[in-house]
Amino acid sequence: MTRKPTPMHKPTPTTAPPAADAPDLLLRNVRLVGRDGAATDVLLEDGIVSAISEGISPGGAEVVDLDGRWLAPGLWDNHVHFDQWSLVRQRVDVSRAVSAREAVEIVATRIRQHLPADQDLLVAYGYRDALWPDRPTAALLDPISEGVPIALISADLHAVWMNTAALDLVGHAGHPTGVLREQRAFDASAIITAVDDSRMDLWAGEAAAAAAARGVVGVVDLEMTLGLDRWVRRVGGGVDSLRIRVGAYPNHLDDVIARGHRSGEDIPGGRGLVTMGPFKIITDGSLGTRTAYCHDPYPGLEGTPGAFGLSTFTIDELTDHLGRASRAGFVPAVHAIGDRALDDALTAFEAVGCGGGIEHAQLATPRAISRMAVLGLVASVQPEHAMDDRDTADLYWAGRTAGAFAFESLLAAGVTLRLGSDAPVAPLDPWVAIAAAVSRSRGGRKPWHPEQRVLASAALAASTDGRGTTPVVDAPADLVVLDADPLTAPSDALRTFPVAATLLGGRFTHVAL
Repeated sequence: MTRKPTPMHKPTPTTAPPAADAPDLLLRNVRLVGRDGAATDVLLEDGIVSAISEGISPGGAEVVDLDGRWLAPGLWDNHVHFDQWSLVRQRVDVSRAVSAREAVEIVATRIRQHLPADQDLLVAYGYRDALWPDRPTAALLDPISEGVPIALISADLHAVWMNTAALDLVGHAGHPTGVLREQRAFDASAIITAVDDSRMDLWAGEAAAAAAARGVVGVVDLEMTLGLDRWVRRVGGGVDSLRIRVGAYPNHLDDVIARGHRSGEDIPGGRGLVTMGPFKIITDGSLGTRTAYCHDPYPGLEGTPGAFGLSTFTIDELTDHLGRASRAGFVPAVHAIGDRALDDALTAFEAVGCGGGIEHAQLATPRAISRMAVLGLVASVQPEHAMDDRDTADLYWAGRTAGAFAFESLLAAGVTLRLGSDAPVAPLDPWVAIAAAVSRSRGGRKPWHPEQRVLASAALAASTDGRGTTPVVDAPADLVVLDADPLTAPSDALRTFPVAATLLGGRFTHVAL
């Protein structure tokens, strides 16, 4: 009998069957994104797309009539800090603040109106101070704190602004400004964001369900604490609406090698949903904190120790890390935002002779782009960052922004793109990234460097884990059902593009038909 899925068939994070237990389905009357628009049938068996043609006999498969909707490969976010994203969904949002004093007032309002009496720490998120007329300091936060430690995490995660009580809590009493940056910020964040496993798993399950509702079937989780064991625990507890590739950092490498893991291998107990991801290494800071490592000094910082940003490894050190990881079977993913950091990373890749990817590549010269293409490296980029940082880039990378977030130049050179969010820096929503890549605009503003816009087909293909824009036979039945064709939709409609259903391994993880 032909039917449409109803809420009783919609899996929840605690009741969805394992991927291997997905029922066979026949998706009737569906159009394939990237094809001619003619309706066809798609048969899903044992979690695989087994046939695509008109008039398929259902046999023992359950029939779902999709009423002419569009079908595409499921979406991936190639760069996520998943626990941080799950936590941010619970935090005070200060992203709209245009000054330090306005951020303080947002937090003060929360304290006056909503802070539970027993709360012993308030964490806010999302401040961007690069263009503020005033500077964040502990002295601004102290008068509103009422004895509660307060920490504001920057939108790019590379800085934490604290009051005196919070500085004491993380071991930085007497800090001159109250703003910790880079490694000190990462260490402080680990302390202030600590949450018990049961609560964190609950929030992660909610975030995973929300991602599935946007058509997401998988993420590369680059959380800075090794997530293998907690994802196995979560999947075993029913948080199984996504595939998770778990990244490892230099301080994790001995552990994962000792466990016998390699990039791309399934993790025992992960039910086929948890795999070992890349070896991630951070070589510089960020544009927002003026720590991205660049060939030219930052305006106003000339002659200071940090004028060119921050380099966290010498080329020799980076080469050693990449060589050891590659020899152990790990695919390197190198964080390089500034143009000098990118050049150093490429030199290390050339010395090792391995493949891998560059995370961010936010400022790239034509020569660097050509080197990436010759090396066969993937560019893992976050288009929404271009919308967030365009004014900051115009100020601090003045005269060089032709090479900022240069997506079309990368594609034209033959570099493979993978889109992501860097959530929580941007929302875990591939449609936001696709819209930013296609339009180079947001909120009605004039497109920024419109020559770097990419076609919708290229942006979608960069969001499907290498599966292009069209479902094919023998591919995993990780699919997204859409009410319209995203390749012909207006660019301003892509940011909030509706998702009718999501399937992971042939089972529905989201239904809104």
